[in-house]
Amino acid sequence: MEKLKAAHLYRDELIPISGKLVERYNQCLKILGFTETKLTNFSIDGIGWSPEIAEEKQEIHYLNNGEANPNAIIITPLQKGKPVYVPFHTFDREMMQHVFRTHGDKINDITRDCAICVHFDQHIDAFYEPLDVLKYGDISITFKLINNLDKLQKQQLELVDKFKQGHNFIDEGLHQQLLESAQTYGDLRHRNLELPELYYTTDSFYTKAFGGVFVLRDFISPIVVFQDEKWHKEAIKDTTYDVLIYHISQPELMDKLRDHLIVGYDLDAAVKTPRYSRIKKFMFAKYLKNTAHPIQDILEDNVLFKGYLNKLSIEDRKMVMSVELYLEKMEISNQHKLADIVDVELFEALNEPHSSLHVKHQDLIWKLLVNIAPLDVLFLYWYDKELFYKNYDTWDDSLKDWVIATIRNNI
Repeated sequence: MEKLKAAHLYRDELIPISGKLVERYNQCLKILGFTETKLTNFSIDGIGWSPEIAEEKQEIHYLNNGEANPNAIIITPLQKGKPVYVPFHTFDREMMQHVFRTHGDKINDITRDCAICVHFDQHIDAFYEPLDVLKYGDISITFKLINNLDKLQKQQLELVDKFKQGHNFIDEGLHQQLLESAQTYGDLRHRNLELPELYYTTDSFYTKAFGGVFVLRDFISPIVVFQDEKWHKEAIKDTTYDVLIYHISQPELMDKLRDHLIVGYDLDAAVKTPRYSRIKKFMFAKYLKNTAHPIQDILEDNVLFKGYLNKLSIEDRKMVMSVELYLEKMEISNQHKLADIVDVELFEALNEPHSSLHVKHQDLIWKLLVNIAPLDVLFLYWYDKELFYKNYDTWDDSLKDWVIATIRNNI
């Protein structure tokens, strides 16, 4: 990942944590029911997740109490607007934005000397069956301050009220209590430490529960797409819900998405776009073996591209150029079948969310599409960084250079 880090494409917006903030973070971990970290320096993202602590605990989602109960930790206002690098749900960042948008000023005040534990309550104690993900609805977002600072504030205010009553202002014992409270916790009288419960309503989303599930609710009929074959097989046995259930690798899935106007394609328009060029080049790179030139040069130099394309077998060459071959044949005769000419993965990669979809639904469908056919390296990086990083590790070093340049030229 060193090349990605150097290019500022790998978790570049993490916040460094050390000193007193480590102590506060550990207090949050204890309150949430987790063991403390032994690290004295680490970094966190917008939701309070740390890659170093995840590695230490050997648990990527260490802030979750089971798949149905995620949590967050806020220890600095700098977390506002930061990425959530390993979200358990596609709406995790939206919920954090909701928190900061509503309670931002209070968070700025509270985190001067305190930390905040955040619990996202889906009102589901635990998952038992794969279609339990359909129970997601309104999520309650509740807050707890370390050291119960809000309760200590109430106690301090009660002491102040008592001091003002009658002749209590001469009570030396009360003086001492007030002094000890102020010395220990500071003057809490004018601080706003109350964080009322918030609510977030889910619609369509992706969750990592049960090996990864896309829940598409806002269309002609609900569609549930499983990434894990085992849980897909379990789900299709469940007759409780009236939903369409697919495994992500089923060819019928894309047909249904097109039928429901969730995705669509226009090959004539697509071949004229930079996106098609990226996809074709990446697909071509998969056929290049033991080249005399760096893959990056081959993909970017038109002469080298043609030279190496002609070195492929006719069958492989047809796969790389299948879309353009199909369109050429259709100009002569419309009797040709797309499925007989165009490579399936290449065709699926050229589908895109239907233009009628809401923006947030488009983002979710892009995430689904790049998981079905991960050929567009830019969109893969944008919509599923974890899958991008996983695939990146398998690529040739020269291909990595081309991918990095491609992403940097488009952001």
